Amino acid sequence: VQLQASGGGLVQAGDSLRLACAASGRSGRNFMWMDMGWFRQAPGKEREFVAGIRWRGGSTSYADSVKGRFTASRDNAKSTVYLQMNSLKPEDTAVYYCAKIDSRNRPEYYGQGTQVTVSS
Repeated sequence: VQLQASGGGLVQAGDSLRLACAASGRSGRNFMWMDMGWFRQAPGKEREFVAGIRWRGGSTSYADSVKGRFTASRDNAKSTVYLQMNSLKPEDTAVYYCAKIDSRNRPEYYGQGTQVTVSS
């Protein structure tokens, strides 16, 4: 399956962005049964988990640093997962990636990322 993230950009602190990640390819037809996650990697730092959303019931989980500000959602008809990011902070600046994840929120494979830059 191919995963393509989009929606990044340059915003000011306090602004909002919505990222999207579309799945395509033969395996993408199974998107509705995939647990999906969002990760990010800031310059000089390791890639970290941001949010996950389960295929069963759409339950979500978040890193403490984004709880209450970010919301993950999915549209199985469009094979797309979203990350609504509100009240953005400069420390949210990173390349954001979507990924298929396992039951422990570990990435199985990533798609291409999208850059989010938050200015102060």
